[in-house]
Amino acid sequence: MPDAPSTLPLNGLRVLDFSQFLAGPVAALRLCDLGAEVIKIERPQGGDLCRSMVVNDQRLDGESLVFHTFNRGKKSVAADLKVAEDLESVRHLIKTADVMIHNFRPGVMDRIGLGYDAVRALNPRIIYGAVSGYGTSGPWRDKPGQDLLVQSLSGIAWLNGNAEDGPVPTGFAMLDVATAGNLVQGILACLVRRGVTGNGGFVEVDLLSAAIDMTFEQFTCFLNDDEKQPTRHKIGNANPYQPAPYGMYKTTDGYMACAMAPLARVAELLNTPQIATYSQDQAFTHLDEIKAIVAGVFATEPTQHWLDILEPAGVWCAPVLDWPSFVASDGFKALNQIQTIRSDSGAEARTTVCPIRIDGAQIKSAKGAPALGANNVDYKDLVALSN
Repeated sequence: MPDAPSTLPLNGLRVLDFSQFLAGPVAALRLCDLGAEVIKIERPQGGDLCRSMVVNDQRLDGESLVFHTFNRGKKSVAADLKVAEDLESVRHLIKTADVMIHNFRPGVMDRIGLGYDAVRALNPRIIYGAVSGYGTSGPWRDKPGQDLLVQSLSGIAWLNGNAEDGPVPTGFAMLDVATAGNLVQGILACLVRRGVTGNGGFVEVDLLSAAIDMTFEQFTCFLNDDEKQPTRHKIGNANPYQPAPYGMYKTTDGYMACAMAPLARVAELLNTPQIATYSQDQAFTHLDEIKAIVAGVFATEPTQHWLDILEPAGVWCAPVLDWPSFVASDGFKALNQIQTIRSDSGAEARTTVCPIRIDGAQIKSAKGAPALGANNVDYKDLVALSN
């Protein structure tokens, strides 16, 4: 990766990324996108376990393609933290760093000798970020902090799907990405504070707290409704606390989504006087009955037919696109959110772009993930390390 342009806000900062899998590395990726030098500290034998965690049988240079997507643009130093000489070299590197990130289970870094207190003694200005699954106390602290497991434990899976479905998880690692965002926010806040006070800080995030935070709207409703489990809608459930007609509906050629809309207006536009018999308050109390009527009407015509009626009238609605349709859409093309990354050998793959623009410019990095230990020789303190 070429040196980050001086216009990127984190240019000149050094981040040590001890984390593996997704939440920690994604947070480090975002800091890298914003200009920081990010150095992965990896085991000499195999490195980040995600290097070998192949998804969809897709690889780049023999390693997991998804590993390259969220470790692009970084550097790699191989060091065995259980070997005294390697650990001492890493301590020297910590003295030069601005930020350090890890996602070991609670207590592991303390046993290694790289817990926050030990690191702060080495470098009082460092921002120390720690990711866990469930926090550092309580009966779940040592459970595997994995996205699907946390979705299951947090109740999120009972918000998705219709009333007669079983629990439905999201089809992507939602909580890992949300936790990464929380970590980046905390790190950036501490960097701002350091600019004022000169002192570093300790940022702790966990997947379970991210799950609660992501569902704050629905969870607040639950807390103030005698803690009753929300009832998912029988038809087109999208949010169990939203009134009819909020949801997704089948049409003759696909599906469409309809968000908040006054019932009287919906009745007029869909030519359904039976909906007009319900008051707006009954959009909550009789939502399944109302949604059944709406579903029956939408099922009679193609999606575009209804969009042509509802959108000009100011009703919030949209087609439900699959990925091929989404990628073919003008809306997707206008964002220009795809880039090609290249490995050291020249192998290429397409992936996403940083979603943040700085001073009107999009942030891209064509460099794939580093080979394990590729940058050992670049740091004089680590010359003695070998693979």
